[in-house]
Amino acid sequence: MAQVSTPEQIDTESRRVIGALYGDVSDFRINETFAVPEKGPRTAWDVQVNFMLDGLKHTVDLEIEEKTGRFTNARLIDTMEPL
Repeated sequence: MAQVSTPEQIDTESRRVIGALYGDVSDFRINETFAVPEKGPRTAWDVQVNFMLDGLKHTVDLEIEEKTGRFTNARLIDTMEPL
């Protein structure tokens, strides 16, 4: 795995892990991206993504290590019918 430090790399790796966890999804987009820790040297990214699967909108929070590109946490935040 490679270092993940640009928005394009974050997007590519986030799509990869969501595809591995959920399969074929549509309307994928990154909602928020935060540096971890908030202050001091960055070690990881906290990435919140939205996508559609089986007619439902899913929001998932991902944590990715910057130096290695490894995902250390994936947490489903919400599943709802789109408005």
